[in-house]
Amino acid sequence: MEYTRLGRSGLTVSRLVLGTMNFGTETDERESHAVMQRAHERGVNFFDTANVYGTRPGETSTEEIIGRWFAGDPERRERTVLATKVYLPTGSGPNEGGLSALHIRRAVEASLKRLQTDRIDLYQMHHVDRSTPWEEVWEAFGVLRQQGKVLYFGSSNFAGWHLAQAQEAARERHFLGLVAEQSRYNLMTRWAELEVLPAARHYGIGVIPWGPLNGGLLAGVLRKRREGTAARGGSGHSAAALDAHRSTLEAYEELCARAGADPAHVGLAWLLAQEGVTGPIIGPRTVGQLDGALAALDLKPDAELLAGLDRLFPPPGPNGGGPAPEAYAW
Repeated sequence: MEYTRLGRSGLTVSRLVLGTMNFGTETDERESHAVMQRAHERGVNFFDTANVYGTRPGETSTEEIIGRWFAGDPERRERTVLATKVYLPTGSGPNEGGLSALHIRRAVEASLKRLQTDRIDLYQMHHVDRSTPWEEVWEAFGVLRQQGKVLYFGSSNFAGWHLAQAQEAARERHFLGLVAEQSRYNLMTRWAELEVLPAARHYGIGVIPWGPLNGGLLAGVLRKRREGTAARGGSGHSAAALDAHRSTLEAYEELCARAGADPAHVGLAWLLAQEGVTGPIIGPRTVGQLDGALAALDLKPDAELLAGLDRLFPPPGPNGGGPAPEAYAW
């Protein structure tokens, strides 16, 4: 396993992040526990979840599944950098969502109970809350850190200027501020390169890409459909995107074949090669899928492969990519 620091913090995390969104929905509790055990065996120490995963009718709360796994052996918790999230509604009441001090307090206590732990290592805002002032957010977070209930703070789905807002507000309070941003980022969705990645690099915020394979489209979906083994990319938005980008994806899979590499490994390895990326979130449904994803760490894309990927999936902007405004102006 490869490790890196999380942003400018002193926290060391694995370069692949175990995403748990499938636990309790696509993956039952027994297999979820097996996936987490295998992750530890392979050196993955960074687990990501959210307080709303697995909370729809008929599902099992993902945080509760993780908590019961921790309870089986205290060493599991100590070997894990545990990240969860707050923002999305947890009920129908007017204060059961967002980033108010009241909701943050209620949400963190509920997560700690479900996770059966006394602390959250990385507490992430699942989305920006435009109606709550940063002074209130950072005051609430400051209390949690003083209490020892949260050690580090992060964001998710923030624009570049939201990162700047958050960090400058934290600086005024002499706080460390954000150390991580979860952003949608993959070969087919490169908008983060315009402002999110430059802002994150400037402020020392580690970027954790979610959706690294774009709903399975970058995992060799065309080959898998021919073989009858495709599990994703066949319905909803993924199906529409597949139809819209079929020729590009065909060329992508051909490029990967010439390089002798699995498309899923190429998609993950490309992200790992981007400056400022801590590590992408992988969401395996089985132990086998976890083992397969970890093989991406052995792939180091050369200049020829990277150039070929840029030709197929050009960076945003008419000027050949890069940060804004040069990507589209001068």
